[in-house]
Amino acid sequence: MDGDTADDDIADGDVADDDAARAGAAIRLVVARIARRLRQTHSVGDVTLSEVSVLARLSRDGADSPGSLAELERVRPQAMATTLAALEQRGLVRRAPDAADGRRAVMTVTDAGRKVLIDRRSESVQRLTDVLEEQFTPAERRELLAVLPLLDRLAERL
Repeated sequence: MDGDTADDDIADGDVADDDAARAGAAIRLVVARIARRLRQTHSVGDVTLSEVSVLARLSRDGADSPGSLAELERVRPQAMATTLAALEQRGLVRRAPDAADGRRAVMTVTDAGRKVLIDRRSESVQRLTDVLEEQFTPAERRELLAVLPLLDRLAERL
């Protein structure tokens, strides 16, 4: 034999597909573990992930209708109605008639809702910062920073 191995028989496309599948599975697992660990640090009774997502979207993008929010968050309108009702009851969002179409309601984030977002982000960022400073070398932190544009591109395309 001239040095061929079983791996040499695999077409380059098959190797690339296998790498993509392994990368996809690994990224999903790592991101889920990080998110779970950060969630575990928040106070009991704190806002849920779906509530935080809606607050962040309203804070970032401005007022929007419940139907549009459901579509953007990829949930059923009934689930969005439940989330918005909980947020509204706690004074984190406000419902108002749409200026263009009075039959339609729009939701806006309140100052209290913005404060919840800031506090939650601060808590998560501080936890991440502490671990990165204590457990990772400067070179490892630079490696993590170098990967972030790729992860952001991946998130945008999902």
